[in-house]
Amino acid sequence: MSLYNYLSWILFHVLVILLLVCDLFLFCKKNQAISLRKSLKLSAFYIAMALIFNIGVYFYKGAAAATDFFTGYLIEISLSVDNLFVFLLIFTVFKVPNKYQHRVLLWGIIGAVLMRAVFILAGVALVHKFEWIMYVFGAFLVITGIKLFFQQKEEGSECENDIKNNIAVRWAKKLLPFTDQFHEEKFLVKVDKKYLFTPLFLVLIVIDVFDIVFAVDSVPAILAITTDSFIVYTSNIFAILGLRSMYFALAGIMPLFKYLQYGLAIVLLFIGVKLLLVHTYKIPTSISLLVLTMSIGGSILASLRVAKKVN
Repeated sequence: MSLYNYLSWILFHVLVILLLVCDLFLFCKKNQAISLRKSLKLSAFYIAMALIFNIGVYFYKGAAAATDFFTGYLIEISLSVDNLFVFLLIFTVFKVPNKYQHRVLLWGIIGAVLMRAVFILAGVALVHKFEWIMYVFGAFLVITGIKLFFQQKEEGSECENDIKNNIAVRWAKKLLPFTDQFHEEKFLVKVDKKYLFTPLFLVLIVIDVFDIVFAVDSVPAILAITTDSFIVYTSNIFAILGLRSMYFALAGIMPLFKYLQYGLAIVLLFIGVKLLLVHTYKIPTSISLLVLTMSIGGSILASLRVAKKVN
């Protein structure tokens, strides 16, 4: 790896740390719910940062790399929208007050950044060492897409039971001492000379565990676009950084996205087929970008149109 490559990795991580520090200490006030207006501004800010970075990629690595970054970023953002439903359900199940949700999501994102780094670097290393692993990823995404397309929405009570009885929840309660009460935005408190973890820490564990599940889909999906570790990693991380503000911007209207799962299913099917054909025919990134925007955009427009007719 050249000096310029090392420098690019270092500068990117400096930028990520600065954004996280600003998010933690400047963007959001302590114990205060994020308003729709503020969440929209933060979402716009993170999208703008990703686009500015994309321009930097264009001048540093060329037009092809910039297109790969943009496509990968859109794929990760699209898959993340579906993940927001899970965050909403987790907060509902554990009855987390709105004013504490931004803190647990922020620390969840910090954990997600670290875990995605491991997943992505491992995935890229596997692809470079074992080219046949692309077929495995492709088959997995095709199967996932088919299951998602025909998947029925689970009943609320059934989903709640799945989260409450999650293996991570059971193990955490077995290994760590917990209090049943929220103590503002704290994860650990001292009660009667004993240190106890709060329900907010349990929620943080659940969110990070679910992010591992999300990574199983998202990392192979972006590897279908490029195996350049820098492009894969940076586009993934930028999508994760904007996830928290996106949650607060979309939380109120997420139930309206009735057909989003079909759009995501089509995207996963297409990417899976692209991986299966990787050594036979290389589908251009521009085609991937077109399929992505048409599938996700079409499913959201169809959802909003149906919701408008119902109302």
